[in-house]
Amino acid sequence: MLDLGTFGPGARAARFLADYGARMIRVEPSRGPGSVQLPFYAYGAWRGFERCRIDLKDADGLTAVLDLAARADVIIEGFRPGVADRLGVGYAAVSERNPGVVYCAATGYGQTGPYAGWAGHDLNYLAVGGYLHTGGRDARGVPALPGATIADSAGGGLHAAMAIMSGLLGRAATGTGCYLDVAATDGVLGLMSMNLDEYLATGAIPGPGHGVLTGRYACYGVYECADGRFLAVGAIESKFFANLCRELGLSDWVSRQYEDGAQDELAGALRTVFAQRARDEWISLLAHLDACVAPVLSVDELPRDPQVEARGVVTTTRHPNRGEFASVGPVWAGTARADHPYAVAGDGETSTSRILSEIGYSEDRISDLAARGIVA
Repeated sequence: MLDLGTFGPGARAARFLADYGARMIRVEPSRGPGSVQLPFYAYGAWRGFERCRIDLKDADGLTAVLDLAARADVIIEGFRPGVADRLGVGYAAVSERNPGVVYCAATGYGQTGPYAGWAGHDLNYLAVGGYLHTGGRDARGVPALPGATIADSAGGGLHAAMAIMSGLLGRAATGTGCYLDVAATDGVLGLMSMNLDEYLATGAIPGPGHGVLTGRYACYGVYECADGRFLAVGAIESKFFANLCRELGLSDWVSRQYEDGAQDELAGALRTVFAQRARDEWISLLAHLDACVAPVLSVDELPRDPQVEARGVVTTTRHPNRGEFASVGPVWAGTARADHPYAVAGDGETSTSRILSEIGYSEDRISDLAARGIVA
């Protein structure tokens, strides 16, 4: 699989597929600023990748990339619409030489529509997909930042990886490849389908405080504890809410869980009780009572959390210049986690020569391309 130096949704798809065992070759520019320089701790995102640098804007460099593409099962690119065609690595050019290729163009807004040419990042895609409007608000009433790259990862990356796997299955049956127009905003709309379906069916506009999941009812919310940390309460079902109320000494509220006029008072009662103990004390009392209560963990708590430890999520990456450091390993069901540190390439290290030699380029030809700055 070739990853044409993508970031955002395409890069996430490449990471997911590499975790599932795909051989992923990342093609970056050989001249100019090249790809974005990641901080050392983000190099784990390229574990298992092979990297090569080729100047696509040079005719010989373009030939080299097309020679690689002719042998690839999958191409992933994240250029704005039309750019891959202008560079000579669009679907038409690649599929002419490789009819079986599964070609994935992973962008924010897709290849069509009035927003297709817009620049954007995760926040923009969440905004256009309705996600920001339905979520929480800050103290000024402004939609809150999400805290994770939901559009790039779930809306775009997982979307693209799933589409690519489906495309490969289709090729196994038919012998022909396909073109995949993956838009992160489409994926966000899929994530928002419950809210969008409600509006389409009823005309009601979901937003903060509209329904159970957006803060209308006190049984589903976040509460501060005595130590300034927080609990997430998700007691939607009556049996879970009843368990919670009984343990908190609030049994009188069991029958009023969804009484609209009582929600401010109920939320106040819950805040008062939760403020009496530290977060972890509450967890020790409530976690095993089927009350749907969980701690709001900070990032620094995650690596030592017993659930995270039990799942083996944290692994080790070895960088030739930075040494070994802890990082997040493969987390997707069915992926394998190595029992040794993952080695990643150094800052300027590539596998260009070896990769080109595998497709028949002679040592002299590779040396000539390198001397002219076309490959690195």
